[in-house]
Amino acid sequence: MHRTIWGHIKRRLRSFKYAFQGLFYVIKTQTNMQIHLFAMIIVFTGGIFFKISLTEWLFIVLAVALVLVSEIVNTSIEEIVNFISPEYHKKAGLIKDLGAAFVLLAAIFSVVVGLIIFLPKIIVLLH
Repeated sequence: MHRTIWGHIKRRLRSFKYAFQGLFYVIKTQTNMQIHLFAMIIVFTGGIFFKISLTEWLFIVLAVALVLVSEIVNTSIEEIVNFISPEYHKKAGLIKDLGAAFVLLAAIFSVVVGLIIFLPKIIVLLH
């Protein structure tokens, strides 16, 4: 019984290792993910500078997470399509476009959230 529990724990820990490998792959290979992470640093710095509320932080973190997760899903879709259909196919292109649209909508949502939270604070700061 003890070995079974320890084996289960080791498998769970190994699954984290694989998840981090996937995360590092996306960060290393996808320029858009690097741009999103840079934007995240700027937004988080802005949140600290403007001392945004807990509720505002929750929306910012949600928006950032949505964009990052969307980028990972889009990269997964692209990798699957490239594996299944290495040569160009109209349907493969459409599938990739739909994945990119997912990221685009998440990014638009994030920009809107950022504008709602930061624009009034920037306007007050400039006046």
